[in-house]
Amino acid sequence: MQLSLKIRMGMALLATLGFVTACHADISIKGAGATYPSRVYERWTKRFAELNPGLAVSYSPTGSGDGIKQIKARAVQFGGTDNPLTAKQLSDNHLVQIPMLVGGLVPVINVPSVGGNQLVLSGRVLADIMRGDVPRWDDARIAALNPSVKLPALAVARIVREDASGSTEIWLRYLAASSAPFAAAVPVSQKPVWPGMPMAAKGNDGVAALLKATPGGITYVSYDRVLKDKLIGVRLIGHAGAPIAASEDAFRAAITASDMYKKGDDEASLLRMPQPGAWPVTATSFMLLDATPKDFASTEWAARFVYWCFMHGDELTQHTGFAPLPSRVQARLAGRLLQVRGPSGQMPAFMGR
Repeated sequence: MQLSLKIRMGMALLATLGFVTACHADISIKGAGATYPSRVYERWTKRFAELNPGLAVSYSPTGSGDGIKQIKARAVQFGGTDNPLTAKQLSDNHLVQIPMLVGGLVPVINVPSVGGNQLVLSGRVLADIMRGDVPRWDDARIAALNPSVKLPALAVARIVREDASGSTEIWLRYLAASSAPFAAAVPVSQKPVWPGMPMAAKGNDGVAALLKATPGGITYVSYDRVLKDKLIGVRLIGHAGAPIAASEDAFRAAITASDMYKKGDDEASLLRMPQPGAWPVTATSFMLLDATPKDFASTEWAARFVYWCFMHGDELTQHTGFAPLPSRVQARLAGRLLQVRGPSGQMPAFMGR
């Protein structure tokens, strides 16, 4: 079923657009933005460049806020963001938005004697921790959720992102939905003012490195960093009160329960889905393209790259800590690339390989 949908998607688009090859010597396409999916994007850009000798393609993980800023300024051919722009924002800035993959944010800790997925937290208790209301790891609120875990009398050290981050905005939305006191204390933002001045570092990699050096630390990273950096993840209380561990299957459960899957709504939240086994802090990452490029050759290749990711990127996404979008969602979204038009109104000639 998955392969059949892929084949039909490719044939339909190629029939519409025609199969047009292009000389791509000396063409460079650059992307920047979200750090959340950056390691998958690195895999994709490397493989796409290998398949297209002479084409330079790169992605710089500078944060969602910067990715949006750079694509608006046309400083890059594609921008990465973990938060979808609204239809008005897209129209005002002449951008096309493409959801690319699904992953999850995971609370990770550095608490002596506590192993991976051993600690369980509810959204409410996690929100209390992140707003600075839980001073020590043996606090009664944590202990009540973990009667069999030996918790040390160690100070909690919060670690947050110092850069404007779509991941931070997603994290805050989850915590605010879980706790009214947190929602009142920390307004949702890509770069919020946190109570009590926690420690801060730049990017997923920065907070992961600081966590490793900080006994008692807690922060939030994308699930791929948990796997790669061997971080200590926390299970969260999900639907019907059952503890859930982050996994690619748990991310798939969240998206198939969402209106993104059912209705094609980019702005649909994947947080706290009422679906058994769905990870509560699941999120989609997006690419933004120039819909009316002056440099059509480079933007056309950026569109080809996105289309290639839909057609061939799934195999490179496996076992990365992310899940590809379901094929029926990819098939629907690929048509958005037809919104990219050159100065004379010409459409990009996609390469289906």
